[in-house]
Amino acid sequence: MSIETQEVTYTAGDTQAHGVLAVPAGHDKVPGVAIFADIMGLGKQTKAWGQRIADELGYLALAADVYGGGASPKDFPEGMAWLNALLKNPDQLAARAGGALKVLHAHPRCNGKVGAIGFCFGGSTVLAIVRDGNPDLAAGVSFHGGLQTNKRAQKGKVPAKVLVLTGAEDPMVTHDHIADFLNEMRDAEADCQTIAYTGAVHSFTNPDADGRMMPGIKFHEPTNRRSWQAMKTHFEEVFA
Repeated sequence: MSIETQEVTYTAGDTQAHGVLAVPAGHDKVPGVAIFADIMGLGKQTKAWGQRIADELGYLALAADVYGGGASPKDFPEGMAWLNALLKNPDQLAARAGGALKVLHAHPRCNGKVGAIGFCFGGSTVLAIVRDGNPDLAAGVSFHGGLQTNKRAQKGKVPAKVLVLTGAEDPMVTHDHIADFLNEMRDAEADCQTIAYTGAVHSFTNPDADGRMMPGIKFHEPTNRRSWQAMKTHFEEVFA
């Protein structure tokens, strides 16, 4: 399937965002998916996922920007500062991410069904939208995202169907974090599936993660493949 990519500028909460939209061939109305990046911001992996989703699944796909201005941190420490500032203000993070959902809903090719996926910090971003109860979100998927929050989901206020994909040996997302998250989703009466993959640590979808920066940050091919399939199945169910 041939796709078209285009840069888009949009309002995202309190900032102007610059994303990349991948549009599948044809004229049919289709679901839309926002893709949220890891700590280093909108880069090649996020854009590649958008193109793959448009090409293989036939959805509109927006590689989104939550830092604003299409900015990326100059290094990991700066990224940590940016990330922590947003995680400490989940309302701001949810508002910035929600701007990407509005772009998809407003697109003439969108059929009104919108999902979101995210990786690492992007996974936490998806969960911020979920916890915010954003009515624009039908399906959210977190890939090796942080599960902790200072704003927990509220009972009866999680309209999105959620899929969390995590490494069972991720040192940044412990078994205690997973248990606490499951309790949160249960108490909120959310529709949430959680899969923990043995053999996988953090960043299991990122081929550039080779364990040299930290042993707990490493690509894991079987989990990368299986988590894509789990995401695909989740969207097929919700978007049906």
